[in-house]
Amino acid sequence: MDHWSVAVIYGATIAVLSFCGGALPSFVRISHTRMQIIMSAVGGLMLGVALFQLWPHSFALIGRADRVGIGVACGLVTLFVLMRAFHFHTHEIAVDDTEDPHAHDHDGGLEGHHCDPRALSDSSWAGMLFGLSVHSLIDGVALGAAVRAASGSAVWMAALGTFIAIAAHKPLDALSIRSLMLASGRSAKSQLIVNLLYAVICPLGAFAFLAGVTSNGETTQLVTGYALAFSAGVFLCISLSDVLPELEFHSHDRIKLTLALIGGVLVAYAIEYFAHGSHAAGASAEVVFGA
Repeated sequence: MDHWSVAVIYGATIAVLSFCGGALPSFVRISHTRMQIIMSAVGGLMLGVALFQLWPHSFALIGRADRVGIGVACGLVTLFVLMRAFHFHTHEIAVDDTEDPHAHDHDGGLEGHHCDPRALSDSSWAGMLFGLSVHSLIDGVALGAAVRAASGSAVWMAALGTFIAIAAHKPLDALSIRSLMLASGRSAKSQLIVNLLYAVICPLGAFAFLAGVTSNGETTQLVTGYALAFSAGVFLCISLSDVLPELEFHSHDRIKLTLALIGGVLVAYAIEYFAHGSHAAGASAEVVFGA
């Protein structure tokens, strides 16, 4: 399949999964423990994708470690500033009240370290929506860059790690937005509209990136390389901000959370290994751009 076919398939799948994630509060309640395990696994997956796929492929395209480092730092700092400004990256939602009341205790007397969404105002879900929308556009760029950097007949496989990391994360973000809207008393119609609009942002980012780069040439190689580096920084920020705090603050299920993190990293490595085998990323770049 060509790059656009893969982007359309991956983008449509992400949109559907995101929408389903946002619709989840209407059907089930997700327990605190399950949410933390899911987030640890997703965070580990994003950490692995950043280190095993995005970062090395960026270096193969740019050719200078210092410039790749600058791109990674820009992505990490950009998302960190967004998270600090809008406080949008939280997944403490839809907690099952039937769980053990002591299961939510944190080390060091940090009970209540995460706020209760039901106590938040409309500005909270609006701020989360804005921040996650920008974040989703960046994820779309990451997906578009991963697809664009792929070569040969197995384009879909080369970009599989980035796709899975985003596809696993987007439903949780949509779930967070929907839960805060539900807690603030927004109408079912407004929740549906916001959920639908948010679902298509990431695919639009991927399509915009593919449409904005030329089919060949050194400029495309550099743009794709920097986009991959920036995306690596974003993925690192997400994984480290979501996973490490949970492992640090939660005194319960620490082994489960750690195993989930390690499992996510191993999945990312396996995907990258089977996508490229023993071929170096540089060889792939030479095939794509004729370097």
